[in-house]
Amino acid sequence: MTDYTGVAPKPLLKAQKLANLLDTSIRIPVINFRIGLDALVGLIPGAGDVIMLLVSLRIVHLGKQLGLPRGLLKVMLRNCLLDFGLGFIPVVGDIADFFYKANQANVRIMEKYWVSNNKAAIDQRARELLDNWKAAQ
Repeated sequence: MTDYTGVAPKPLLKAQKLANLLDTSIRIPVINFRIGLDALVGLIPGAGDVIMLLVSLRIVHLGKQLGLPRGLLKVMLRNCLLDFGLGFIPVVGDIADFFYKANQANVRIMEKYWVSNNKAAIDQRARELLDNWKAAQ
């Protein structure tokens, strides 16, 4: 386990950015609903879903770099494959892609794992930042 002293590690930050791009980067005006490249590229029959699966697997790889246990990596992989499988159902799959945010779910798994394993360092970092802020007042 790498000690990140309360600062989010690069694999987690990269996964967060990628999941945002894939799942929530575009706001649809009027209805205030967010979609990402996964929903748009997934509209391309066959190839779009394969491309998005490969990109989604990058988040699983980042989870492995973060040190997630095999069981959590399997859950993340299952999320990717479910999203991929839904994409092959005509029309219904495209609609499901707008609502099922597998990449965001996978990043939440990564975040929960990292926070649970680094809580003391995160708390210490927060105390230091608060003390610095109070001293500056």
